[in-house]
Amino acid sequence: MGVEQAPTAKGKQAAKGLKQAAARDERKTEAETGRPLRKGADRFEERSKSSDGKSAGAKQKD
Repeated sequence: MGVEQAPTAKGKQAAKGLKQAAARDERKTEAETGRPLRKGADRFEERSKSSDGKSAGAKQKD
């Protein structure tokens, strides 16, 4: 849920904290690997392949 879409003030605060934590984790991972993380569809495909070496499309055909 996005920060703007949270129905309560507590929810907005939690969403903001989660977004900041995710950004920190992404920067940390990028620093460790020495390259920026892929975004969008490229990132989805990269994560899909890393789990078992197959692309998302290949998994759906099986």
